[in-house]
Amino acid sequence: MKQKIPDIVQKAYRAALATRKLAHAPYSKFKVGAALITKKGEIITGCNVENASYGGTVCAERTAILKAVSEGEKNFAQVVVVTDAKEPATPCAFCLQVMAEFLKPNAKIWVGDLKQIRHSYTFAELLPHPFGPDQLKDARLTKTEKD
Repeated sequence: MKQKIPDIVQKAYRAALATRKLAHAPYSKFKVGAALITKKGEIITGCNVENASYGGTVCAERTAILKAVSEGEKNFAQVVVVTDAKEPATPCAFCLQVMAEFLKPNAKIWVGDLKQIRHSYTFAELLPHPFGPDQLKDARLTKTEKD
């Protein structure tokens, strides 16, 4: 990665790396740590939590978002995701959809492995056409049929 990585992102990377160790991943063995950087510069972490009923599994990114929202924080500037994959993994589609509620299109998503941050993307690069509140609003405004 050639671009300079901001100090707050390096700090979030270290937090995500540490939180990754707490992941509950007995089935996939794929531990993930995530760290949200709020617009205030706070860092909120999360790890993946798997469940024997696979649909009950929650990814690290969603864990961090749910934790942040439950603590009253909804304004995120950046996200850092850490895995041990040879090519660092980007957030899954489900996580990106949840992020669509809280991230601006130009928000940075940084991905790294156990050694360092390897890539950065804008949210819009990873999910160029999110489904969000605007679509719900438009649907309610144009609804013509009776229930």
